[in-house]
Amino acid sequence: MSKTIVIGCDNAAVPMKNALKQFMVEKGYTVEDMGCNSPEDPVYYPYIAKKACQRIIDSNYTKEGVLICGTGLGMAMTANKFPGIRAGVCHDSFSGERLKLSNNGNVICFGERVIGIELAKKILAEWLDLEFKDGSSTPKVSAIKEVESETMKES
Repeated sequence: MSKTIVIGCDNAAVPMKNALKQFMVEKGYTVEDMGCNSPEDPVYYPYIAKKACQRIIDSNYTKEGVLICGTGLGMAMTANKFPGIRAGVCHDSFSGERLKLSNNGNVICFGERVIGIELAKKILAEWLDLEFKDGSSTPKVSAIKEVESETMKES
C-alpha cells in the first residue's frame, strides 16, 4: 500500500483517532498524525484540521485525510475552507462510498460522539479502497472546483 493518510482529532476524539490510526497502519498505510494526543489537550479542532489540510495540499493532493471531532461537523466545515479539499462527514457506508465515488472526497470526517470505533473502521476501510473514476460525477466535481475558484480568495 503506497497511500499516505493524514489523521487528526481534537480532545473529544483521541480514542477513535488512535484506533483508526492503528487500524490503517495494520492495513499497510503510512499514517501521519497531526494530533491531538490527549483528552486534556485544549487545542481547538480548526487548528488540527488546518495542519492536516496543509499537509495534504503540500503533497499536491497525493495524501488523503481522516479528521475526527465530537460530531465530525466542525472538522468538515474547517477542512472545506481549504482549496482542493473535499471533506464530508460519514457515519454510514453509503455516505463514505458517495464521498469518494460521487464527490472525489479526499478527507473523511467522523464524530466520536456519534458512531462507534468499529463502525468507523468499516466505513474507513471501504472509503480507502475506493477510487474516483471519470464518469457521470466528473462534471459535478469540476463544478465544485469552479465554484471554489470563484469564491476562495488568498488572504
